[in-house]
Amino acid sequence: MATERAKDAGMTTNPSSDRLVSTAGQWGAETALCGVEFDERVGTQHLRLDADSYENVYVVGDVHGCLPALRRLWGRLDPSSREMVVFVGDLIRKGPNSTGVVDFIASRPNAVSVRGNNEMKVIEETVDTEPFEPVREAIEATPLVVSWEDSMAVHGGVNPRKALAAQEPIDLLETRAIPPENGYDGPFWFEQYDGPGRVFFGHTVLESPLVSEHAVGLDTGCVYGGELTAYDCNRDEIISVTPERTYQERADEKRLSV
Repeated sequence: MATERAKDAGMTTNPSSDRLVSTAGQWGAETALCGVEFDERVGTQHLRLDADSYENVYVVGDVHGCLPALRRLWGRLDPSSREMVVFVGDLIRKGPNSTGVVDFIASRPNAVSVRGNNEMKVIEETVDTEPFEPVREAIEATPLVVSWEDSMAVHGGVNPRKALAAQEPIDLLETRAIPPENGYDGPFWFEQYDGPGRVFFGHTVLESPLVSEHAVGLDTGCVYGGELTAYDCNRDEIISVTPERTYQERADEKRLSV
């Protein structure tokens, strides 16, 4: 039931924004993704960066309420007003200051986050939503996909058994192993996906960032005592900071070494 609801819950029109983005939901005509057309459930939640409005894109992994680490990483990146910072979702839960993280990102016109499965839990009200009421509107405004040039950011990944145009919201939110029931045993979607384009993702906790031609994984377990990681698209570089403490323990078998 929850999986079925996740396909449609909270899927409204393109989020309006004063950020440096176009909300047309279309790929650039000259990109490897130009032939992809999502169906309505995803297409109306696709936020396309305006190529004329930015000079660089940074992509940041799962923050999970770790506001001090986010502040330090932002300071390291020091993005100009013409550089966009894209987050791969799961801004909230598990760490100490979810509302602070959401406020931090929502208050910056050059920052945007896709929706993660933890944001979806709040939207669907499958968890206690009271702590998130001050930022509920910002959580509900998160898109499923943010894209720029030949790249796209989602939370979980994509199902390589389907064309991009056939991806459902649940695919983008929760894909990890193929088949899904294999969890951290794999094989993993990013080992099988060969394009089009390059997909930035979180959700799967990694010992270190994964950087390949068609996939970049950035959840390096900040809330679990790992690192908060960003990718500089212009320089093809990883930037990471270590959190001030471990907020949750995590079993070794649920940290993937790639």
